[in-house]
Amino acid sequence: MKLLILGGTTEGRRCVEVCEEAGVPFYYSTFGNSQEITLHNGIHITGGKDKEELQAFCQEHSVGLIIDAAHPFATNLHSNVGALHLPVIRYEREFPTIPEEVQQVSTFEEAIARLLQAKPTKVLALTGVNSIAKLQSYWQEHETYFRVMPIAETEKTIERTGIPRSKIIYYDQELSDEALFRTLQPNLIIVKESGTTSGFTEKVSTALSLGISVIAITRPSLGYTPNLTVTGKIGLRRGIEQLLPEFFSQKIGFTTGTTATAATKAALVALLEEIELSTVEVTLPDGEIIPFPIQSVTVKGNEATAVAIKYSGDDPDVTNGAEICATVALHKGKEGVEFKQGIGVGRVTLPGLGLEIGGPAINQTPRRMITSLCEEMLDLTQVGVEVTIFVPQGESIAKNTFNPRLGIVDGISIIGTTGVVRPYSNDTWIASIRREMEVSKAVGVEHLVLNSGGRSEKYLKARFPHLPPNAFIQYGNFIGETLTFAHQLSFPTITLGIMLGKAVKLAAGELDTHSHKVTMDKEFLKQVLTESREEVDISGITLAREIWQLIPNKASKFYQFIIQHCYEVCQPIVPHASLEILLIDDTGNFISQKL
Repeated sequence: MKLLILGGTTEGRRCVEVCEEAGVPFYYSTFGNSQEITLHNGIHITGGKDKEELQAFCQEHSVGLIIDAAHPFATNLHSNVGALHLPVIRYEREFPTIPEEVQQVSTFEEAIARLLQAKPTKVLALTGVNSIAKLQSYWQEHETYFRVMPIAETEKTIERTGIPRSKIIYYDQELSDEALFRTLQPNLIIVKESGTTSGFTEKVSTALSLGISVIAITRPSLGYTPNLTVTGKIGLRRGIEQLLPEFFSQKIGFTTGTTATAATKAALVALLEEIELSTVEVTLPDGEIIPFPIQSVTVKGNEATAVAIKYSGDDPDVTNGAEICATVALHKGKEGVEFKQGIGVGRVTLPGLGLEIGGPAINQTPRRMITSLCEEMLDLTQVGVEVTIFVPQGESIAKNTFNPRLGIVDGISIIGTTGVVRPYSNDTWIASIRREMEVSKAVGVEHLVLNSGGRSEKYLKARFPHLPPNAFIQYGNFIGETLTFAHQLSFPTITLGIMLGKAVKLAAGELDTHSHKVTMDKEFLKQVLTESREEVDISGITLAREIWQLIPNKASKFYQFIIQHCYEVCQPIVPHASLEILLIDDTGNFISQKL
């Protein structure tokens, strides 16, 4: 079965990015051809389709899942989707709260009635090209301007309606809303409730600050009930995995940190609202909200306990299926969130992890996630929240992890920087890296920037702001395979950004840096220290990043030799490319090769 995305929007573009990861064909449909989008596996179809045409297309092409990422005001299309009787995922945009000062109407007819009552001397409509015809009875009699996109559909509408071109303002990316408002000086603007991706908040707040009245046409209902509504890429990926399981060959999962956050929220809701939820909404570190199932909730006295099941997708993770539990208690007279170590959660015994020695092995990102949800539900200056995370099988599971080597005893760590687990350790993930690079090549990328994941990619995007998004490729732990693909695809310029933990492994010749397969080689590091004439004792460190504290001077030859060794390992794989190695510290500073 195939998948069909109804797009033409920013949300549609995000859906494409998710679906391209599958490496299989899918369809991407837009009304016109004005949206510039590069598809590698997707097939772009254009032109509006009525109900019968859409049904015929889905039958002819064996479409088994619809992703509706169309504009919220595409009412005809939404109606046609509802008539398909196929599974539908609605990729919804964020809709901010409309300020009280804004006049809300539900139709253009109602907007015209309000305009006639208000009697503004000059109106600016920011409601799109299709609204020219809908507001025709008004602009024929009153001074009205329309800001529109300079596309073919606009020219057809101008000719069809006969609106004077003097009343048309073409969208200019260089001209801010404030500059436009100050130049034109309307005393009323009309907007549609089109969400954050359409700049609704910026338009409205700017107008109100300048004393300009605002009429907002509120978004219509979808007209059908989707099987699932998502607001981000992770929710979409999970929805596709559930409703069209064959589309992705490998499934993603969630970290112990996300699971613990879900359990904490369910327990807190039980305490505060006396409700036992079977599903809670969890906010991932990037701000996306996802649903998470809850196994059980119990309340005893002034504390509640909830259980969530760790789901790792197709990643070979020893914690998959484990019960991650949270007990929450409230304490008046205290403030903030206090984390307690429960059974099966590790205890920190060595420095270098960024956690208090003797405290629970709950990493910083899960702590922030849990603290944030507590702040949303409580005034933490008036009441304290005690959160105890426990994992009944954690102590036995921990024996199959590297926790003992890190000085973490008695259980597993509650971890995760993105909240999501991707199947790094398999051939499918490696193949997905190649697919991403093939897309990069197809869109003309000349300078490839390789990075290990979200954090380092953020730093590198700031360093190379002129490069397109497709220039940045995450290698995870598979540096060797990624460089091999770069060579096969003949990228002329390659920058490899790497943080110290992976750099010391790569410098030692390890092209697969996964912690499940290779650990820090202290003997090799001692050789590099000797080579660079640094007299520091690394015998007591558990993580490579502790070296930043031992050798705080970023100009030290030690870091230069690490970079040089990384270069010597990587350069033979890409002999015809210009290769740059950038060492990245924990705060996003770069060290480049000087030797």
